[in-house]
Amino acid sequence: MPHAEPPATTVELIWLKDRLQRWVRFGRPIGETVNDRRRRTVTFAPGAVFALVQWEAGDYGTTLSRLWVLRAIEPGEPFGHVPFVTPGAEILLDLKTWVKARAGLEAIDAVDALGINPERVCPDHWRHVGGRIAVAEPPSPYSRARHRAWLSRKRLGLADGSAA
Repeated sequence: MPHAEPPATTVELIWLKDRLQRWVRFGRPIGETVNDRRRRTVTFAPGAVFALVQWEAGDYGTTLSRLWVLRAIEPGEPFGHVPFVTPGAEILLDLKTWVKARAGLEAIDAVDALGINPERVCPDHWRHVGGRIAVAEPPSPYSRARHRAWLSRKRLGLADGSAA
């Protein structure tokens, strides 16, 4: 019997200078297909966490800014529908408008500044960031202590990535 490929999540990326950009802010794709010099598709393994940024502009400036932090789904898991993500993903963070997306990018930068890979952060942190930004409040910073606690919970099998 042939070995079946594990299901993967694909993301369509594009770069049209000064008009439309969709790129991965963090995450490790397991594959990439270059469609042409402006478009490519990246693939993420089940369980992988990544950030997707979308920006569009019209004749008078920015018309759309969006930031998602997503987790590629495992076979049989429920998922949210996200544009340009097939089949979909678990949505950990979804920010619309440039002000909110910028605040989300700053939260990612703060995790990077700690020397922690954002894709390894506790999923609840991204949910917290989204909730706080949605009500125009600053999110609590992620810390090395919180990260150690998250990694310990995972090692002990006490964490499934969902809110308790």
